[in-house]
This record gives sequence, C-alpha cells and structure tokens, in this order.
Amino acid sequence: MFQPLGFEQRSIITSLGKIVYYTNAGSLWQGDDQADGRETLVFLHGFGGGSSAYEWSKVYPAFAAQYRILAPDLIGWGQSEHPQRNYQIEDYLTTIREFFGQTCAEPVTAIASSLTAAFTIRVAIAHPELFKSLILVTPAGLSDFGEDYTRSIFAQIVSVPLVDRFLYSTGIATSGGIRSFLEQRQFAQSNRVYDEIVEAYLQSAQQPHAEYAALSFVRGDLCFDLSLYIQQLTTPTVIIWGQKSQFTGPEIGRRLAQQNPQAIKVFQELDDVGLTPQLELPAVTIGLIKKFLPLLNNQ
Repeated sequence: MFQPLGFEQRSIITSLGKIVYYTNAGSLWQGDDQADGRETLVFLHGFGGGSSAYEWSKVYPAFAAQYRILAPDLIGWGQSEHPQRNYQIEDYLTTIREFFGQTCAEPVTAIASSLTAAFTIRVAIAHPELFKSLILVTPAGLSDFGEDYTRSIFAQIVSVPLVDRFLYSTGIATSGGIRSFLEQRQFAQSNRVYDEIVEAYLQSAQQPHAEYAALSFVRGDLCFDLSLYIQQLTTPTVIIWGQKSQFTGPEIGRRLAQQNPQAIKVFQELDDVGLTPQLELPAVTIGLIKKFLPLLNNQ
C-alpha cells in the first residue's frame, strides 16, 4: 500500500479483528525539542469502494514534526482485517472507540471524513473523555433530516443477492470503475484525479473480502440520521464542507451546524471542492487544519 516516508505500520486487536494504522516513527521527525508527550492527531477515512487511510496521506505528514500521528484503516477496509459479515453501525461505533481507547492515553483531536465523521460525533457524545476537539469534513449520516438513503435506486439494486457482488467486482473494484467514480462523483474537478489515487483505491478495493464493508455501506446498512444526535455533542468542533459534494450538499451541513452552535464553532464551506478536499486540495486542507487547531484547543 501507499505509506508516506517516515511512517510505519502498526496494529491493534479489536473485538472485530485487527486494525492496521500508520504512525510517524524513526529519526525523520525527531528533533532535540521532541518530547514523548506530544499531542496526538487521529485521521479517520471515510467509506466507499477502496477507501483507506490513504485518503489522508497527503495531509497528515505535514503535522508529523509537531504531533503524534495515527491514521488507521478502519475494520473492513485497507490493510485491516475484513470479517465476512454484514456490517452494522454499532460495529464502527465500537471499533472506533476501541481504537482510541487502545492507542490514546489522553484526549486527542480527531480529524475525520464523511460517514466516519458522523460516527465520530456519536462516539464523542458517548465518550467525551476521549476527545479534545474534532475537525470534521462533510460529516453526514446520509439519512439526515428524515431522508432515507435506502430508497435510492442504487441502494436497492445493490441489495439484491448475487447482483451486489457482481456489481462490486465488475463496476467498483476495477481501475475504470474507481476512476470514473472519483472523477464524476467524488471530486469537483476530474483533472485533480491522478494515477496514484486510482491505484491506491484499487489496491484497497481488491483486498480479500473487501466487498463486505463496501456493500454494507452502499446498501445503506450504515446510514443514520445525524440530526437526531448532533445536539448532544459537547466536544469543540469545526466542520469543513465541499461546496460540490454530490451526496450531501452544504445546505445539509449548515442545518446540522445550526442545531448545535455551542459545540460547532465554525462551519467552513469550500468552493469548487467535492467530498474529499483532503485528496482534491490537500494543501488547502492542511492550511485550514492549522488555522483551526489553535481555535479549538483554546476553548
């Protein structure tokens, strides 16, 4: 897989199996002023065919000299274990909590994307002691404000047995399928998709049994209405939202943010960006994280 220079792969064991994660290690990031007590930043990827910690790999090295970095492949994705099961919301709430519990001794800042960001809000509500702050990119449950994702035509097609795996192997876990999705649905500008991104998603999508988590996501098994939970959030939070996110537009993000102005300090909309600004415009994303970290940590 694609591992940035100066990072190594480690793992923990959760109740559903092994989670692999990437962390800064070795002499590259060490200086005379480095202490073992550096603050931790945890980067959590979103879901979709071929998702993995690669999604944040153009961003988190920029923080490696100052912070301890953790970037896991969530269960069912990337290099982590792929249990053969129909994944449910509770599977991710539990394993995300277990990851933080096993790797972080102090409250940390979590930087998370899309549906995983919505899960992280729910984990932070249930376990606020784990978190210092949240920076969330397009946090959406995909069934927000009463919308029912499972009624979509694609979700219903993928719910048909045998058809789902055929579509995954021929339409999702292929170079052409991944490139088409990235260019047409995930990115605002197709010319920002380059070969390495496609190859990284393809390698993740073609891992043995990778279809189980991906199909659970596409069927809508993992979707929920975040608006029913977000008012309970107390962790200081910033939300970043791509203006051209096709799945959930910024109007959904603004409505969610307005439900809890006490916790959600900033709602930042990005023009001409899709679902994953961390891949589409990584330098801008880095700049925003650097801008918002002091704001959140001074709360």
